[in-house]
Amino acid sequence: MVTVEEATISRLKTHGQTFEILVDSEKAIAFKGGGDIDIRDIVAVQNIFSDAKKGLEAPKNALKSIFKTDDVLEVAKAIIKKGEISLTADYRNKLRDEKRKQIIDFIHRNSVDPKTHRPHPPNRIESALEEAKFHVDEYKPLQKQVEEAVKAIRSVLPIKFEIKEIAVKIPAEFAAKSYNILNSFGKRLKEEWQNDGSLIAVIELPGGLEEDFYAELNKLCHGDIETKLLRTR
Repeated sequence: MVTVEEATISRLKTHGQTFEILVDSEKAIAFKGGGDIDIRDIVAVQNIFSDAKKGLEAPKNALKSIFKTDDVLEVAKAIIKKGEISLTADYRNKLRDEKRKQIIDFIHRNSVDPKTHRPHPPNRIESALEEAKFHVDEYKPLQKQVEEAVKAIRSVLPIKFEIKEIAVKIPAEFAAKSYNILNSFGKRLKEEWQNDGSLIAVIELPGGLEEDFYAELNKLCHGDIETKLLRTR
């Protein structure tokens, strides 16, 4: 359980009143996002405040009227789920850095340079975000921010999202071991086992992963594979 000194405030304004609780911000964020965390491990004290900084508790009758219960832990859950959570500057920066890395990784894995059809290196994508002065929002969903980021950097970085279909033939001695690689890079559209035990498969994957896909298969099979790009869309 977080101490009162380390806790931040989770606040819900509703029905013209303010309800606050003291929480572990990291656990509260995880709970708000659907994490299975015991509410007792999130709150610093089992009190509902109208002003936590002044130590003013919310009236019991207000809890009963608005939340339909005066059970402090149940009300605390509602405040976290429906309200806002104050974050320390360090934790906010941590969330923002994590989201930035997710955005860069998504663009790197799923897009290519339309001229070369090769993926942009992560550091080039990061530089483009900085050049475009793109602001990462620690709360906004990843997919939404990827769309906004791509729109922002298109003026400084040519970019295209591609899906590729690749046929591979894997020798019998490596065929079974190749499943993890095939499944981790994309979707298997076709699979045929040959009489000699070799495997022929067609994989659909994001364009940005093509080179990594070849590299992993070559590493497994010591270069003894056949590949063919069937289609790009």
